[in-house]
Amino acid sequence: MKLAAMPGTDLTFKPLALGTAEFGSAVSEEESFRIMDRFVEAGGSWIDTARVYADWLADGHGKSEITVGKWLEKSGLRERVLISTKGGHPRLESMNVSRLSEAEIRSDAEESLRWLGVDTIDIYWLHRDDESIPVMEVLRPLNRLVKEGKIRYFGCSNWRPYRIREAAAAAAAHGVQTFSASQIQWSLADTNEGSIEDTTTVEMDKEGYEFHAQTGLSLFAFTPQAKGFFQKLHAGGPDSLKAAVRNIYYNEVNLGRMERVAELSGQLNVSISSIVLSYLISQPFTVIPVIGTSSFGQIEEALESLEVRLTPSQVKYLEQG
Repeated sequence: MKLAAMPGTDLTFKPLALGTAEFGSAVSEEESFRIMDRFVEAGGSWIDTARVYADWLADGHGKSEITVGKWLEKSGLRERVLISTKGGHPRLESMNVSRLSEAEIRSDAEESLRWLGVDTIDIYWLHRDDESIPVMEVLRPLNRLVKEGKIRYFGCSNWRPYRIREAAAAAAAHGVQTFSASQIQWSLADTNEGSIEDTTTVEMDKEGYEFHAQTGLSLFAFTPQAKGFFQKLHAGGPDSLKAAVRNIYYNEVNLGRMERVAELSGQLNVSISSIVLSYLISQPFTVIPVIGTSSFGQIEEALESLEVRLTPSQVKYLEQG
């Protein structure tokens, strides 16, 4: 597969990012290293982490970034990979209190630089938004970090289209850099209404799709395999699904999509995972699934999707409700 390009940047890459939320915690350091080694060996180049990852564990703060940093030092592969991390996330115990002041953005970014052991971050994401804050108040500190060489580009995670448009307009008016990409939740699976507990999570919807199709803004899709819904349903039926996964994804629309995923999987002789990920990669704008893997075997399945490209008619076929 040819390399994807991110409009407005000089970045090119294979359209798959390796998510590292559980690296160094639920996934051991040794296994994390093996997964990253294999990902890069197969041509993957984007590794995505976050300041808040593993903060939900008693001793988890920084585990993901520290593990990625140790791997970068040991492997010597910094020049072959793109590193993105996220900051500005509210404290988990006070999700209603935003952390997007200049001091907080700078503190998070500089801590990430130290723990990753890098001189610059290729894309720095703001992990959440606070729609009461004027967009220039968050663009200014990000542009200062760019000028200082601490980050190359920046993106927004869980921001709504109207806010991203506001940021682009404000940046153009002031002659500064704006967001180079967006990161939201998106997969082939429809979610059941009210099933996502974190109300600050932004999911793909009609407005979001039209926004990205019109602007061409690159999209990083997290939870791109719907927590393994299609793979597990195909392999073991409804009883194999964990209660949380059933609560979010088990519905008639997704059962119908499961049949079509299995059909295309057989026709193309590729895995269920490859069809689910290729659905995103085959969109008419740049989409980079952020895959969260916890084992070496899962990374092999995900990498296969890089060799699969669905036609527009196959994409539409999968989407049927």
